[in-house]
Amino acid sequence: MTKQHIEVITSVERSRHWSREEKERLVAAALEPGTVVSDVARSAGIHVSQLFRWRNELCQMSAPFLPPFVPIEVVTALPPPDPVEPALRASKKTSIVTIELGRGRRIRVDSDVDTEALGRILDVVERR
Repeated sequence: MTKQHIEVITSVERSRHWSREEKERLVAAALEPGTVVSDVARSAGIHVSQLFRWRNELCQMSAPFLPPFVPIEVVTALPPPDPVEPALRASKKTSIVTIELGRGRRIRVDSDVDTEALGRILDVVERR
């Protein structure tokens, strides 16, 4: 007659709470060169995805926030604007001119538009 080993489970096992030190130890073990992550997870009795989740959480906690690097270029200062020019701009009023082209098409330009350039634009639009 042979004896058989039988395990009787009488209740549902509750989730285990891991300390930060235990998580760090397991994540560090999984990061070792040549280590198979699933072997580390299996030896701890957890799923591989749990180990990856801990790694992401621990990396986010320890990474300090650094603002993005923006390169700048220092150039010599431009000369100040001519004091007479703003006075001329203030006295000159600009308005918007709307040109109806038909078929629901219209062009809006400032009243001080370069008329030669506008003429070329209208020629191209009329050809279409």
